[in-house]
Order: sequence, then C-alpha cells, then structure tokens
Amino acid sequence: MGWMANEEGLDKQRANYVPLTPLSHLNRALHVYPDRPALAYGTYRANYRQYHARVSQLASALAKLGVQPGDVVATILPNIPAQAEAHFGVPAMGAVLNTINIRLDPATIAYIFDHGEAKVVLVDTEFLATAEAAVKQMDGPAPKIIEVPDDQAGFPATGRHMDYETLIGGGDPDFEWVMPVDEWESLALNYTSGTTGRPKGVVYHHRGAYLMTMGTVISWRMTLYPVFLTIVPLFHCNGWNHTWMMPVLGGTVVCCRDITAANIYTAIADEGVTHFGGAPIVLNAIVNAPDTDRRDFDHTVEVFTAGAPPAAATLAAIEDLGFNVTHVYGLTETYGHITECTWQPEWDGLGADEISAIKAQQGVPLPCMEETTVLDENMQQVVMDGATPGEIAIRGNSVMKGYFKNPQATAEAFAGGYFHSGDIAVQHPNTYIQIVDRAKDIIISGGENISSIELEGALMHHPAVSLCAVVAKPDEKWGEVPCAFVELLAGSEASEDELIAFARARLANFKTPKKIVFQELPKTSTGKIQKFELREVARKL
Repeated sequence: MGWMANEEGLDKQRANYVPLTPLSHLNRALHVYPDRPALAYGTYRANYRQYHARVSQLASALAKLGVQPGDVVATILPNIPAQAEAHFGVPAMGAVLNTINIRLDPATIAYIFDHGEAKVVLVDTEFLATAEAAVKQMDGPAPKIIEVPDDQAGFPATGRHMDYETLIGGGDPDFEWVMPVDEWESLALNYTSGTTGRPKGVVYHHRGAYLMTMGTVISWRMTLYPVFLTIVPLFHCNGWNHTWMMPVLGGTVVCCRDITAANIYTAIADEGVTHFGGAPIVLNAIVNAPDTDRRDFDHTVEVFTAGAPPAAATLAAIEDLGFNVTHVYGLTETYGHITECTWQPEWDGLGADEISAIKAQQGVPLPCMEETTVLDENMQQVVMDGATPGEIAIRGNSVMKGYFKNPQATAEAFAGGYFHSGDIAVQHPNTYIQIVDRAKDIIISGGENISSIELEGALMHHPAVSLCAVVAKPDEKWGEVPCAFVELLAGSEASEDELIAFARARLANFKTPKKIVFQELPKTSTGKIQKFELREVARKL
C-alpha cells in the first residue's frame, strides 16, 4: 500500500497549519518587540505597541465606514506613516489595499477608482485636488475621501473631508483582526501601465507577500533591528514588500516623503539607517550631492537598486562613500525584486571595472522563487553563454494571482507555466541573468514605467502630427527619459515646446517627452516603424 496508506489522521488542522500572511509579522512584533521603535518620520515616533494599536484602530474604523472583507481601500499617499499603517490596517479588516501612484493624472486615477471599485481612499493633502478631480471624472460610485494632512511637510488639513486622525480616533485599538482563511486570498491590488496606456490591476496574495518578506531577509543578509529608509515609493510594488517585512526583525521604518540626497544623508546620520532600496537615479544623487548636503556616518549602508543597470562609474563612486550596492530585478507582477546579483567570494579580487560589470547583472532567483531563467521563443532554455538572447521567464510563489478583471491578459502572461516578463536577457554560464533590452518598449524613468504607446497616442492627437514613435533616451539623472520622434503632416508646423506642453496637458508630467526630434520615421516595407534605428539615434543625442 505504501506510505500514503498510513497517513490517516494526518490532516491539516488549526494546530499545524496557519495560512501565511505578512499580518502575522506585526502581531508577533507586538509581543516580541513592543517597545522597539517601529516608525519614524521627522519628529514622529511610534513603537510596536503603538503601531499595532493604530493599525487596529484603522482596521476598525474602516469597518465602521461600511468597508467589507474583500472590498478595495485605496491610498494616494507619499512615504509617510499613514501609508505604512494602511499596509497592515487595510488587510487587517479583510480588505484589499490599492496604493495609487501619486504622480498619476486625474483621468488615470479615475479609471483606477472605477476599475478597482475602491470604497474608501486615503489622500495626502498635497494630492487632494488631484483626487477630487479624479472623482469628478468617474463613471461609477466614488470612494469616500479621507484626508491625510501632513503638518510637518507644510500640508495642513483643508477641512473639506474627514481627516485621518479623526478616522483613527473612532477605531478600536483592540479590534480583532480578520486574518485570511486561505493564504491565496487577495492582499493588494497594484496598477501597472504595462504595454498599453490602459493600466492593468496586478493582484497579490497573502502567501506571496509573506514569502517575499522571508526571502528578502535571507538574500539581503539581514539581522535583528535594521533601520530601513523608504526611498522606493510604498505605492510601487508596496515598497518591494519591505514595510511588511520590518516587523520580522524588530526593525524601524524611517519614512522619507521627499527623496533628496540631503534627506538621505540626514536619515543615515541621525536615524542610523542601515538599508534602503532605490533606482539608479538615487545612487547618482548621492554620488553627486554637494558637500553641503552630505553628512558623515561610520557604518556600511546596504542598498538594493533596480530599474535599470547602474552605471559602472556610479557603482564605484558610491561604494567608496560607504554603501554596498546589490543589483536586483523584478516587476509589479512579482511583488518587486525576485532576482539579485548574489556576490560570490571569488570575485573579491577582481578589478574595479570587472566588479562593476558583474554587479550590473540581474543575477539569480531569491529564495522565495522557484525558477527564473531565460527561454527562447519555443519556451526552451537558451544557451547560457552570455550572448544568446531570450525572454526572462519566472515561476515561483511571489508571482501575482493575475490581472484583475482581465482573464485574457492573465492567460497570456502565464502561457506555458511561466510568467512572461517581456524583458529580453542573456544568461551567463553561472546562470546569472543580464537584461539586454525590453521587448515591450517600456521606458523606465526613475524606477517608474512609462508606456511608449500611451505617449505616442497622446501626441498623435495633435493636429500637426502625422506619425510618432517614442523610445528611451539615456539620461544621467533619471536613467531613461522618453524621446519622441515626430513626422509632421505636410504643410503643418509645431515646435518642440508646443508638443511637450501638449503631452503634459494629457499625461502625468513624468510621462511626457523630454526631447522631440522632427524627422521622417524609418519604416519597413509593410509600414512598421523601425524603433531599433530610433533607439540608436536617441542614444547619441
């Protein structure tokens, strides 16, 4: 009969099986680290006892507003304590957290409100007018706005809506959390531009976030009591899940609203920051900061960087300043970073240029992932020679459930049993992955995705524009910026400034082109625009 025949009575039960959820981390921290600092922001401080109580009050208050388990609660918040509290408080009452990019335009936010069916939205006062404008453009029922003022940053309450502290004050600090019955239950909804201008809703489950927090602790070689600075926006892949992770280690989340070199240096010197993540643009800002913005510190700061390979010169310069940089890779669909350039001891003796070249690789899977590799068009492993290109294909626990209300896109993304990243890479003999291009023509500017198709569509509305193609132009500050190649209609005229202003009136500022080139666009015999030629031109501008 074999072993299986003798498993009678060996069933899952409450004593030996608990659904995995990052909510467990904060519940544990309440008892293990009650007096340890949990949150810091300017003059604000909260220990884990206070943090847990406020999260419970938020969960309770949302329930009193009529939010039901499974409903969506949105936020339009920078990296402030309320955003960290929402990461636990929203799921603690069974709802799904939808953190919205604060840089988006009202029309896109209106679409997200409608598509996600948010019941409540927490809005920072700085972005209140944008949220109100979005509500006016909605087709369906509008979410209830809760204003989150920030007196420290100069954004006092307007009085137009219930404010966050009033909401919190009406909640019960002893509220019994609604823990997931199934770890596959939805935890968060994150919208990504993807390959079209219409955002897609990426759905995270509790299991994936829990395992991401555990895998990151291992890959980042973390120990107890780290001090983490929120450089990555908490609206972007939920800040790579780091806010959910910190209670595991009794760590402190230091909120950084405005990302500047001066604020980063100050946080390291005054708060003792030990870890942060950020795009290469952040590394450049640190390296190029004037002496007046710098502060001395006597410890090594561990940095995860992603978005685009950091320049070798930047890596060399920042490590001389006391930072150890690890390059990681991921997407919104994978909860953030799911590969890292794990350092091997035998590389220590290499020259500076060789070390920087290796550190620019996307590397190998995190422990929470099963397989991340490079496949050819027939879903076969490419030759690992560092030269044969293919698509990065991903399989593992920290992959999204799918795209909300979009089964066709979900099926396409998961074809063949892998998540298809759309990123073209090579794989080295040691299995390390290195991106060589982006198949979907996405421009990554300051760590944020910009759809070339969306920008092209906006510019094509201009009456003088005949054809338009948008590609990435290398940029020292942002990594990449949009560069638009425009073919005008015969007899029509338009200036560069005019077209940039035209795009800015229709899109978020970060999505607008930073350079316009007027020329006839190169095309194939069938009329397809040859973007690879335009990329070469843009690189030389």
